[in-house]
Amino acid sequence: RGLAKDGRCKSFSDDADGTGWSEGAGLFLLERLSDARRNGHQVLAVVRGSAVNSDGASNGMTAPNGPSQQRVIRAALADAGLSTADVDVVEAHGTGTALGDPIEAQAVIATYGQGHTWERPLLLGSVKSNIGHAQGAAGGASVIKAIMALKHAVVPASLNITEPSSHVDWDAGAVELVTESTPWPQVPRPRRIGVSSFGISGTNVHMILEQAPADDSDGVNAADDAGAPAEDAPAGEAPAAAVPLVVSAKSEAALRAGAASLRDHLATHPDVPLRDTAFSLLSTRAQLDFRGVVVAGDHAAALQGLDALESATPHPAAVTGTAGPARLAVMFGGQGSQRVG
Repeated sequence: RGLAKDGRCKSFSDDADGTGWSEGAGLFLLERLSDARRNGHQVLAVVRGSAVNSDGASNGMTAPNGPSQQRVIRAALADAGLSTADVDVVEAHGTGTALGDPIEAQAVIATYGQGHTWERPLLLGSVKSNIGHAQGAAGGASVIKAIMALKHAVVPASLNITEPSSHVDWDAGAVELVTESTPWPQVPRPRRIGVSSFGISGTNVHMILEQAPADDSDGVNAADDAGAPAEDAPAGEAPAAAVPLVVSAKSEAALRAGAASLRDHLATHPDVPLRDTAFSLLSTRAQLDFRGVVVAGDHAAALQGLDALESATPHPAAVTGTAGPARLAVMFGGQGSQRVG
């Protein structure tokens, strides 16, 4: 009875009779909020907090574990610095099985349900009722649904629910199934949604997504629109912020020639931030065996160090060397819960 006879996921429904398979893939671009603003990128949502744990095969190969699900929810809230009342919606794992759904619902009720009231209950649903269980992409599909719900301030309906599961004590906490499209509750703070995804091996993941800041909703900072620098944008180069300028080559002579070429480039482009040059040297050039590094906080110091590198003259801000053979480490980490983070 692991698979639904009609192939439909009836998440949290009283007639849930198994899951229905689908498949997919998802890709998410993560960037620090300050970097996204500085780069003018559209921010769809903010990862406010997340957590992962694993209870192993605590009750058979596929049976979920309620206490572990409660713990991962509380850990994600702690990581986000939030209480249960600060989250409005949970996009659940919700496979539509008679065993798993009640365990998950009770975990949500025991956590989020205790921080809400019946006047403003936590809203619960699952995208599996719409598209089936996308297996490895199930959590990704849930995140996409969560982002769109945050953006449009509407919680989509979960389908195929006849009556809430009679195996769940729905009166134990303020949690309500979303059986029809529902406007997002009015809250005097950013909208937030929790997303759960549970693995067949006992791995539990919970993430809390937050509505994108108002000034990022159109992809451009309000400060940028006004012609002013963004809050986190660098206001010129800080002389004290030293950066490494890395030069590498196939021979010692080529290394000195490379240092001379870089010195000439910096001398003719004094307006280019030194950290941009340092980043490009590391990210766009091959890492060859003969290497030299100049550590400098401004262009004048960089030119002096590169002069020393070219002439093979000792300098306190310049160092040279050759790359040695790489060493190999082999780690046997088990399921991964032993090395969180």
